[in-house]
Amino acid sequence: MRPAHLLLLIVMNAFWAGTYSAFKGLAPHLDAGALATLRYSLAAGLLGVCWPWLPGSAPRGQDFLRTVVMGVIVFCFAPRLQVAGVQLGGATDAAVLMALEPLVTSIAAAWFLRERIGPRRWIGFGLGLLGVLVMAEVWRPDFRLPGLWANALFLSSFACEAAYSVMGKPLLGRWGMARVVTVALLSGSLANLVWEGPAAWHAAMALPVEGWWVMLYLSVICTVIGYVAWFYVIREAEVNVAVLTVFLQPVLGVLIAAVALGERPHWGHLWGSLVILLGVGIGLSRQIRLPGRAGAGQQCGATGVTGGEAGASPGAGHG
Repeated sequence: MRPAHLLLLIVMNAFWAGTYSAFKGLAPHLDAGALATLRYSLAAGLLGVCWPWLPGSAPRGQDFLRTVVMGVIVFCFAPRLQVAGVQLGGATDAAVLMALEPLVTSIAAAWFLRERIGPRRWIGFGLGLLGVLVMAEVWRPDFRLPGLWANALFLSSFACEAAYSVMGKPLLGRWGMARVVTVALLSGSLANLVWEGPAAWHAAMALPVEGWWVMLYLSVICTVIGYVAWFYVIREAEVNVAVLTVFLQPVLGVLIAAVALGERPHWGHLWGSLVILLGVGIGLSRQIRLPGRAGAGQQCGATGVTGGEAGASPGAGHG
């Protein structure tokens, strides 16, 4: 992964971490279905207006059908499950549970994309999950799950979200990534409108001005910019490497929930965050390709030393 790609993912994960607090803040005005319908309809409309200026070609044939199915899964089913889980639980709980998504997505990428997960990344996943347990303070006598149904809804959304990376990455080498995102968004938005367009319209009419600002944040930054940025990174990087950065969301999500919603953090959040950051650091070690190192690998290859022996090729960073 390039350093610029890592920086981009860190920034986007900071924005994505705020979505849980946004969902919770919109709960009095919008249910899960209305929120998903409005969010992705706005994002699809924005990209639809920009369609003539989007680079690359639009997917055709079987790739078009694959993109449509991906859009319905990711932009119709996944957000309904995720928002419902957040609104039944708490923003902090959702941010902590989100730490399980990297593992689900990585396993899916290993199964469908034949990606290899190296030992360093397994250590990163393990420390990330350990950090989540520390954040939740599972050793406390009064510890309890925030709600089995809320957790089940939220966790089931991970399988749907994994489809974006697993189904989307093979399309990026053949079609323009912004056009793939647009077709997927339009498909998911159409499914949302068919599902409960009238109810979403009535909810939108009663949404206060502050709610519309939050909706624009979710639609423009977290969706249009965020989903294109994710494709931009995984077009070159392996999915199981990029998804390690999602572990940053529990750390950032707890801070945002404390500031925006007044949910009180505790010492477990601090120590758990440190464990998560250690896991991310180990998991991403040897995965960041610096320009100087890439050039050194080419010189080694010219002198008869292979990139794998020099440790400079992308494949040498698997673990």
